[in-house]
Amino acid sequence: QVQLVESGGGLVQAGGSLRLSCAASGRTFSDYAMGWFRQAPGKEREFVATIIWSGRSTYYTDPVKGRFTISRDNAKNTVYLQMNSLKPEDTATYYCAAARGKGLYTLPQQYGYWGRGTQVTVSS
Repeated sequence: QVQLVESGGGLVQAGGSLRLSCAASGRTFSDYAMGWFRQAPGKEREFVATIIWSGRSTYYTDPVKGRFTISRDNAKNTVYLQMNSLKPEDTATYYCAAARGKGLYTLPQQYGYWGRGTQVTVSS
């Protein structure tokens, strides 16, 4: 079992920044690729970003490229999502997820463990 707890969400004005954190416990953190997903009201959960076990490779959905940065600290069992130049359309609940393996994963079904989410609201 892997337990994931997100933090860092909140209310921010358009153009502002937030940094999400996800603390993992329960298994060897470096055995897992990590991902961030988001879900807005009335919409399906969508992929945001993923990072491989070593942190050396990342992948983003197009709408956040150049604005969001995913990173991880394996010594602290934590993955981060730095979000800059936030837009109202970024408003959603953001979820951290873990996928056992050495690749980059973009599909929700590839992830076996999920956090409970943290709310991000961007006002215009």
